[in-house]
Amino acid sequence: MASILKPNNGRGVMLAVDHGYFLGPTEKLEVPKRTISPIVRYCDSLMVTRGVVRSSVDPNFPVPIVLRVSGGASIIGEDLSNEEITTSIKDAIRINATAVTMSIFVGAKYEHKSLVGLGHLVNEAEEYGLPVLAVTAVGKELAKRDARYLSLSCRIAAEFGAHMVKTYYCDDFQKVVNSCPVPIIVAGGPKIPERDALALTYNSIKAGAAGVDMGRNIWQSQYPVAMIRAVRAIVHSNYNLDQAYKLFQQLAKGQPVQQNNRGNFNPNQNRNQNRPQGNRPNPQGNRQNQKNQQRRPQQNRPNNQNQKPGQPNQPKPNQKPNHGKPQNQNKPQNKPQQKQGQKPPNKPNQGKPQNQNKQQNKPQQKPNQPKPTQQPKPAAQPVTPAPAAPKPQ
Repeated sequence: MASILKPNNGRGVMLAVDHGYFLGPTEKLEVPKRTISPIVRYCDSLMVTRGVVRSSVDPNFPVPIVLRVSGGASIIGEDLSNEEITTSIKDAIRINATAVTMSIFVGAKYEHKSLVGLGHLVNEAEEYGLPVLAVTAVGKELAKRDARYLSLSCRIAAEFGAHMVKTYYCDDFQKVVNSCPVPIIVAGGPKIPERDALALTYNSIKAGAAGVDMGRNIWQSQYPVAMIRAVRAIVHSNYNLDQAYKLFQQLAKGQPVQQNNRGNFNPNQNRNQNRPQGNRPNPQGNRQNQKNQQRRPQQNRPNNQNQKPGQPNQPKPNQKPNHGKPQNQNKPQNKPQQKQGQKPPNKPNQGKPQNQNKQQNKPQQKPNQPKPTQQPKPAAQPVTPAPAAPKPQ
């Protein structure tokens, strides 16, 4: 149940796509795989039949399956309440179902059969640790959806051992929630306008429901992805009706959504969270980036320094303030560049490695002079060991 109703808030978004077991190819569900694929990543669990699980649900996507195990009547039959168990617990285990679900019809012609079937299903599922979701179906009699009838049905389902109950929203819905000792999930019902469906979701959660199980109000919408994300924002991020409907409009128009601290509903954040995790074990890559950043200024700094001594005002005593600068930055950086680019002028300056930058930068531009060895510089340079001599003509 923790994979269906999240432990952090006890809520969940269930996507219902099991309508075909009595409605056939419902509108927008004619090709189940095409309907499920774009929206399954936004739900917490998928309510589905075993036939659609095997044919239309990606087995590589780890969505919890709430497996429909009851059936036996169709929309064109006389009574939808004439259902029995159609799928065994062992087959549910083969499918790796997280929970099993069936409908009960309180007050209907086949009430006894459905309630006894619920008891047998709970007995068998308990042996394998599978939770049971009971659906308080009303068949074709939609007028039964009031607080008095739904409170009766939900309480009976819980008394028979159902771990969760799916029912409809109604006036005084808080009365239904308070009288049921197990979590209640609200059904979406027939297609209604998007804002009304979001209002149904918001009012259900506000009244104490643990979540919603919507189908037609999501995948029959013109923008199913935007709709399920708006529903999820209400359930998991505490969006109110106006915020959720604004989110739906933005997503439907393809506008970028400004996520705030409530924006936990976006599953793409998992992918974004994986990216920094992949960069964490790469301290060597960060060191290499630092080295590259150090190498780039190494190439530029000596060029700027070489231009200064290359000017005709070399003998000016500006070398003393330069002793502090190259010691921090240029000493370890200029060595490899001067050895590669200008080996000959470095020979007379190898005597004192402490002043490599000054000595190496000066002879880098002395090779342009006619005779650098016969005309050494005057004694104004205290760094060079050569004797003082007159300035070159």
